[in-house]
Amino acid sequence: MKKIFLSSIAASLLLAVSCQNDFENSTEDVVVTSGDANFSKYIALGNSLTSGYRDNALYIDGQNESYPNLVATQMKFAGGGEFVQPLMADNNGGMVLGSTVILGTKLFIESFANGSPVLKNVAATPTTDVTKKITGTINNMGVPGAKSFHLVAPGYGNINGILAGTANPYYVRFSTSNTSTVAGDAAAQKPTFFSLWIGNNDVLSYATSGGSGVDQKGNTNPATYGSNDISDPAVVAGSIKGVLDALKAAGSTQGVIGNIPYVTSIPYFTTVPYNPLTPAALGANITALNTSLYGPLKQALTAFGQGNRINLLSATSANPVLIKDTSLANLSVQLTAALTPALGAPTAAAFGQIYGQARQATAEDHVLLTASSVIATTNPAAPAAINVNGVSYPLENQYVLTKTEAALVKTAVDAYNSQIANLATAYGLAFVNANAKMTELNSMSGIQFNGVKYTAKFITGGTFSLDGVHLTGRGYAVVANEFLKAINSKYRSNLPFVNPNSYSGVSFPN
Repeated sequence: MKKIFLSSIAASLLLAVSCQNDFENSTEDVVVTSGDANFSKYIALGNSLTSGYRDNALYIDGQNESYPNLVATQMKFAGGGEFVQPLMADNNGGMVLGSTVILGTKLFIESFANGSPVLKNVAATPTTDVTKKITGTINNMGVPGAKSFHLVAPGYGNINGILAGTANPYYVRFSTSNTSTVAGDAAAQKPTFFSLWIGNNDVLSYATSGGSGVDQKGNTNPATYGSNDISDPAVVAGSIKGVLDALKAAGSTQGVIGNIPYVTSIPYFTTVPYNPLTPAALGANITALNTSLYGPLKQALTAFGQGNRINLLSATSANPVLIKDTSLANLSVQLTAALTPALGAPTAAAFGQIYGQARQATAEDHVLLTASSVIATTNPAAPAAINVNGVSYPLENQYVLTKTEAALVKTAVDAYNSQIANLATAYGLAFVNANAKMTELNSMSGIQFNGVKYTAKFITGGTFSLDGVHLTGRGYAVVANEFLKAINSKYRSNLPFVNPNSYSGVSFPN
């Protein structure tokens, strides 16, 4: 069970949920033209954001509301052809390799507890078997989990590499051979128009893991990267160039490319506040914690010139969670020595080890969505007297993207986006500033469509699905409009926009 702690969301859920209807853009009095573009065979390349992935899974309804499918539908008004997607076998998501479940089902809101949604995975066995190959034309070549260099990596669709982690089961389903590349398979279909939105995963896995990987800036060999590492900007740019060159060699020169949003602007990083420990939640424990823990730690750290790491808990305002920050100098030895006279050697040694890199979070840190079900719960691995996560025991690194780690993420994204913009210019492509649109969504004012306000707020904003990373149908419609806008501007077409209000929001139980 996954429980997400939010405040006052139930009243706003109606905004986030709708049923899919037909497009509400009328073309009866408008002659839709392709301008200088040829939309007869459109192929989309990218990762999960291209595939229609949402609610932590890929499933049919999400695929049908993928941004490329919405764009392709509008292209049909101006000579666009059929748009074939590698549809999953059901609406539950997940995948099996023979009889082995290798990917789980989607999330849904099972109920509400104290105004907060309780999230669970659909209780069903996946029916999509990766061994059942899809052949023929595939227009949506979005591969969930793909990083930029995966699109040009031979063997990324080799079924024999799934269990070893060298192949991607989503691409395995429609790869043309065990040695093919996503870029090569796309180019072989000779699209007349393409979209490319890739690079997000080159930094996202680092961020969602709380910075557990390594910044590989300066290392241009992705074969040496860990799964949660930040890709070198030259690798990202070189991989995207490789995709564009493969398409160009096949005669595909018309297309649109998008840049990368700041990942820290999405609900996975913005939903849980850094200071969720209210006086009401802590109650009478405030005095005891200040006396037995925060006070002694503050005093000892002050003596070492690090008194700003921890302050006493407030009885009148919200308090920050206690976290472990591996970028800090480890003061375990010093704390052990300072606390030994009062606590005794064994206890002081334990405290020194636990709090040597501890500090209270600040507004510059990002407490991850996964921490919402951990904060204020008991940690069975901690000593009984200090076993409350985020209160008396520091949240582990995987639950927090610290300000230092967030800075690395931003630097990488800025470098990626600079290169993507340059490539768009060099190859004469339409360009989508997805980063700017996500920043707009993340603002208080959000985006208005036909009287409905959309923001990047978890669930109630209407644009993000239950995993806090991927979009809802409405969110993908917002993205589709950005791609349509860029295409029209570059190629002098007048493809109509879609109405985000016509598409689905969050998932609820049947």
